Amino acid sequence: MMGDFWIQDGEKMLLIGDSITDCGRRDRAIPLGDGYVSIFAELATARYPERNIEWLNMGIGGNRTTHLRERWLAHVINHRPDRLSIKIGINDLHSFLRRDPDGVPPDRYRRNFDEILTSTRQALGEIPILLVTPFYISANLDDEVEGAVLRMIPQYVDVVEEMSAEYDTLFLNLHDVFQEHLRYRPPSTFCPEPVHPNHTGHVVIANALMEFLSR
Repeated sequence: MMGDFWIQDGEKMLLIGDSITDCGRRDRAIPLGDGYVSIFAELATARYPERNIEWLNMGIGGNRTTHLRERWLAHVINHRPDRLSIKIGINDLHSFLRRDPDGVPPDRYRRNFDEILTSTRQALGEIPILLVTPFYISANLDDEVEGAVLRMIPQYVDVVEEMSAEYDTLFLNLHDVFQEHLRYRPPSTFCPEPVHPNHTGHVVIANALMEFLSR
């Protein structure tokens, strides 16, 4: 059939993050939301019918790495997943640019990530983990706000890549995926504003995950 798929038959796959992962999974679209998580699960079902996979979406809108660190035991460790995907960071970045008192600059982002991954390894051992970078669906460096985010986001992407190397995880640069798409189509194809994808944007994410994890 397809190439070898990362998630095996009978495994529990947990995906965690902010609103982009959440996507209504706690209200209008229980239990997986109506974004990339559910699309990815549907693609896996269609392509790998022989694999019975249990899917858990633990995204919560507005979350930063600070929030993930606080809820990690209850929302990840206690579920004992076989595989784990973490996609977090755009709220950390925005909180820093807004100069929030509890904002998360890149160095704190790194410390939070380090704590999360250390606790995961201690509790769950060497389970396979995928780290997915934050992204920003814009290429407009001339805009004051969008330009500031675009100039800052590489620092957060670099942290995710460093954490991936340190903890021996898979690494997917989703910011680069969207920047490649923006070479051919305007941002409005994928989002109403640069942070939250529309359905097409979520399909792009799910497809990137499927292609990456089916090699």
